[in-house]
Amino acid sequence: MAANSKSSSDAKARPIIIVKRYKKGGGGHHGGAWKVAYADFVTAMMAFFLVMWLVTAVSKDQRAAIFDYFKNPSMEPGKSVKPAPGQMGPGGASTSPINLGGGLDAPRSSPKKTDRIGATVMTPPATPIELKTEDQKAAEAAELKKLLEQKQLDALMQDLKEAINKSQALQPFKDQLLLDITSEGLRIQIVDAQNRPMFDLGSSHLKGYTVTILKEVAAYLGTVPNRVSITGHTDVTPYAGISGYTNWDLSTDRANAARRALESAGYDTGHFARVTGLSSSVLFDKENPRNPVNRRISIVVMTRQAEEAAIKVDIAAPATEAPVPANLQAPATLAAPAKLEVTASVAPGSQTSGKLK
Repeated sequence: MAANSKSSSDAKARPIIIVKRYKKGGGGHHGGAWKVAYADFVTAMMAFFLVMWLVTAVSKDQRAAIFDYFKNPSMEPGKSVKPAPGQMGPGGASTSPINLGGGLDAPRSSPKKTDRIGATVMTPPATPIELKTEDQKAAEAAELKKLLEQKQLDALMQDLKEAINKSQALQPFKDQLLLDITSEGLRIQIVDAQNRPMFDLGSSHLKGYTVTILKEVAAYLGTVPNRVSITGHTDVTPYAGISGYTNWDLSTDRANAARRALESAGYDTGHFARVTGLSSSVLFDKENPRNPVNRRISIVVMTRQAEEAAIKVDIAAPATEAPVPANLQAPATLAAPAKLEVTASVAPGSQTSGKLK
């Protein structure tokens, strides 16, 4: 009895513990909303990069046309968009989704905006695009061509300077080769030295080393399409050789000797524009007219402008026709000879008489 009462009291003293176990399973279906959001994001990025590509790929005029189209596709001024009639009915500014010419051809209206108070403020119209005339385009093309030619001549001068410094054949004559840029083009001057003349004394015969110098120079002259002019110079010392042969003849013969040396080195004969002799009229050292440096050969790689000017001087027609000397004029029309009329009358016992009219 006592044991039963004890067991019942123990049963009442123990708490009842309920353990609830939840069975975990896979997540439910969340739908495709994230896919729609991701597709919108990808589409926006594609549109963004497409716009960035258009900004860099199209020209300035085309960008202006695209901007005007999206600003007002109907091309009609006003607050509301008014569809313009297209090929298949109303809707759009033209038959093309983006007419690259329509935005530039349509009349521009002054866009309106409001200030902070609310009043309408007119903004100035866009600056019209100025198209260049044919003369302006031709002038720009000529200027660009002139700059390119100048760069060519500068590069040629640098190549010649490097060749002079590196070539063992030209190194001893470094001080006798003068290079500079003039208004006519690149000028290469080969001058005499006190103990190293370019020609035999009082002669147009080239020294052996002068031929070597001209051979080296010819190789570089052939790299540019420009024509060249050769000019011979002497000092003021009068020529004391053949009677009637002066420094004018000597300078001209020396220029021709230099031309023949360039031709024998392989330089094209058709590239020579002018070969002249100036005697002592253009001195290198005006302070000392007898300085050996005044005896020189000048080779000029002419610019197009200098070449055209030289040709115009040679072929230009005279401003007024010179009168023909009287002794060279054609004879005037000869007058008709006097009519010779002879009347003869014979009388008995008289002689025949004639009369000239």
